[in-house]
This record gives sequence, structure tokens and C-alpha cells, in this order.
Amino acid sequence: MAILVDKNSRIIVQGITGSEGSFHAEQCLEYAGNVVGGVTPGKGGQTALDGKVPVFNSCAEAREKVGANVSLIFVPPPFAADAIMEAAAAGIELIVCVTEGIPVAQMVEVKAFVDQTGSRFVGPNCPGVLTPEGAKVGIMPGFIAKKGSIGVISKSGTLTYEAVDQLVKQGYGQSTCVGIGGDPIIGTTMKDLLDLFEHDEETEAIVMIGEIGGSMEIEAAKFAKANVSKPVIGFIAGQTAPPGRRMGHAGAIVSGADESAAAKKKLMAECGVHVVESPADIGRTVRDALKHVKIGVEL
Repeated sequence: MAILVDKNSRIIVQGITGSEGSFHAEQCLEYAGNVVGGVTPGKGGQTALDGKVPVFNSCAEAREKVGANVSLIFVPPPFAADAIMEAAAAGIELIVCVTEGIPVAQMVEVKAFVDQTGSRFVGPNCPGVLTPEGAKVGIMPGFIAKKGSIGVISKSGTLTYEAVDQLVKQGYGQSTCVGIGGDPIIGTTMKDLLDLFEHDEETEAIVMIGEIGGSMEIEAAKFAKANVSKPVIGFIAGQTAPPGRRMGHAGAIVSGADESAAAKKKLMAECGVHVVESPADIGRTVRDALKHVKIGVEL
């Protein structure tokens, strides 16, 4: 089943006529063949990707003409907030924004708007969503993933790829990989995705990659303890960061003691999460966690 996207997803790319948008739209189309159009205001009626997909002036037009239900956004930061809200206003079910550098004040407005609609928003400043052999919505390299039963949630694009590689080396594929982004204000949270993976029959275990700063990992761990029956394997990036130091992501800054890597790891472990010390241990820890679950069932 996977979550968020699959072979039936009908993807449009906002900003498809730009260099970044056209390049990555082509990669998404080649991966699963379900990019059905693009949106660039003023260029409706044209085609993109060497004539393979139509271009529309608006998301509403794309939804009406090609049944778009997923939008991938490659719009420059000054216009990205409006692009997200346009997609939500058009009723697009899933909106994924790769754009980085959107002002926090604008994202507060975006989140409030999207939360009032029926749309789900992933991002911004994220690598997107990948369901192996089903759909690629973003910039994740599809060739490294393998269809399987491990859900992956990550704030870090690079660590998403490392986790996938570790899993594949252990013989495990992925149900869906979701890069949620590391900005202070984002759409879909770790807790949201834990709930989706818990209710996905195809997913057997969940890898959750967080980082210092903020309370999202803490909230997710508490949610997992109360609501998730599947093994959750967790890693926190930024363990050697000094207090107050920003490490890469705008949201990765420690402002309180319980936001440090040590504090998060301690609470995650108390909540039953299998905490790993290094990304290199992710695959092996998933293997061991699933082995214990199977032994418990057999007993």
C-alpha cells in the first residue's frame, strides 16, 4: 500500500518550465511515468519535457484537465508561499515543496491556510517523497531505494539516503521514504507520519531520523509509545553540536536542555524507540528489532 503516493498518483510540477523544475520533473517522469503536467502562470497551452506533458496556467486548471492530485513545487522563494496556497486552494491532496529559503513569517501564513483545507503539505526545504516502484515526488535518487516494508521519516535529505542504503544492504526495502524538511515551520510532522505508517499494512517497521533543536522528536516518541505497535528505530543528528549552534537546518538550533541530542535519545529510549548512535547502525538495528518481533510472535 505505502503512504502518500503510489502508481496512481497524478503529479504536476509547479515551476516546470524553470531549469530546476524541468530537470527534476524529467527524473520523476522517468522513474514512474506519473507526471501528468506542469504549472507556470502565463505559459498555459505550451508543453514541457520535450512535449511529453502539458503546461497549465494554474493548479485549478491542471486539476480539472488532467486530474492532478499531487503537486511538486520548484518555485523560487519569493513566490513559493503563494504557490503552496494556490495548490491547496485548488484541492490538490498532497503538496510537496522542495524550495528552501521561504521566510518563516510566510510559512506561518501558509501553514494556517493549508490546515484549513483538505490538503496535506510536505516541506518546505525537503527532498520530497519516494515510494519505490510507485512514485517519485522530489529530488530523492530513486535508484538507491528498493520496494519493501520499512517506512522512513527524516529531517535530513542526506541521512535519508544513508538510511535507505543501510536498509538495502541488510536486504530490506522501503514502503515509502518521506523527507519532511528541517525548517522551523513545516507541514507534515514525524507524529503525522508515524500514524500513517502504523496504519499501513505494508509497513513492518519505521526509521525516524531527527536532529537537535525543537520538540518534534520528543512529541513523536511519546506518540509512538502510546499509539504505534511497530518497531521504531530512531537516530538524532548533531550529537556533537555545542549549545546554541545552528547545524545546517534553520530548525536545528538547541534552545533548551531537553532539545539536545542526549535528552532526545534518552526520552526516545524510554518510549520504546530503538535508538542508534550512528547512521551506520540503522540497517542492523532494524534487522534486530524485526527479529525480536518475529520471535515474540512465534512464542
